[in-house]
Amino acid sequence: MLDTSIRLLRLLALLPTRASWSGPELAERLGVTTRTVRNDVERLRLLGYEVRSSPGVAGGYRLGSGTALPPLLLDDEEATVVAVALRAAAAGSVSGVEDVAGRTLVKLDTVLPARLRARADALRDAVTSAPAGGPVVEPRVLADVAAAISARTGLRLGYRAHDGTTSSRSVEPYRLVLVERRWYLLAFDLERDDWRTFRVDRLRLRTPGGRRFVPRPVPGGDAVAHVVRGVGSEAWAHPARVRLHAPAGVVAERMSPGAGVLVDDGPHACVLETGGTSLARLAGFLLGLDVDLTVLDPPELVDTLARAGERAARARLAPDEPAQGAER
Repeated sequence: MLDTSIRLLRLLALLPTRASWSGPELAERLGVTTRTVRNDVERLRLLGYEVRSSPGVAGGYRLGSGTALPPLLLDDEEATVVAVALRAAAAGSVSGVEDVAGRTLVKLDTVLPARLRARADALRDAVTSAPAGGPVVEPRVLADVAAAISARTGLRLGYRAHDGTTSSRSVEPYRLVLVERRWYLLAFDLERDDWRTFRVDRLRLRTPGGRRFVPRPVPGGDAVAHVVRGVGSEAWAHPARVRLHAPAGVVAERMSPGAGVLVDDGPHACVLETGGTSLARLAGFLLGLDVDLTVLDPPELVDTLARAGERAARARLAPDEPAQGAER
């Protein structure tokens, strides 16, 4: 009986790792006959696991979504990644996730082997998170919007703009985008006949929803770039376009995703659409990227950068003043 139980657990661990397993393949991995595999599959079905099978040479077994949840068997790296992801979720921007993530971590700890529990404890002690900041959204709202996107079903919603005014919208939802700890919905507004970006924390879903729709092409083919560009046009008092003399991949590693939109401009350059609350702050951000640049717009940014350079040139130590940390 013990051998059978162990074999069933091994079979449950194997089935999700591939789209389909043939009987002989499973028999070889488990060290049994194909008849034993068939019997074990029937045992799993009696326990509530939906193991689907198809006959023929190209047939095989695969695990479906049944009434029972298969045991989650993780290797060392997978268990560590799960712990890290749960820790990150606890500091996220979705309301109530902290408690759920905490409960899940407790459950994970109870089943981890001693060697992995020690690593998880070390991770918990070593990692801390700064307050998330910014608005939080209800997980139910995110789930409902995501379901509408998947089913291509329209949404009716009430929306509160940044100035406090409210309006009713009927939209075709396309993507949820997370930018700088804020959730945005990219949707096509039917009444305005144009694309709009909505802050998810400012919307309230209404029932019933809208009708099913045929997807339209997203402007530019990139939902994230469209949302970042739209958010920036509202948030940046001083928008700008600059050519950076470095590949987009290099620049992307030096800035947050919400800082602007990068577009390739040949193999050794890119164009950045960005902005700031002031030209001085914008100049500081651009200089912090540590690459040569050419201002495309606005022209007054050139003078601001020049003044920043002159100020930097004057920032030198006095002859008798040692650098911080240097020995006297």
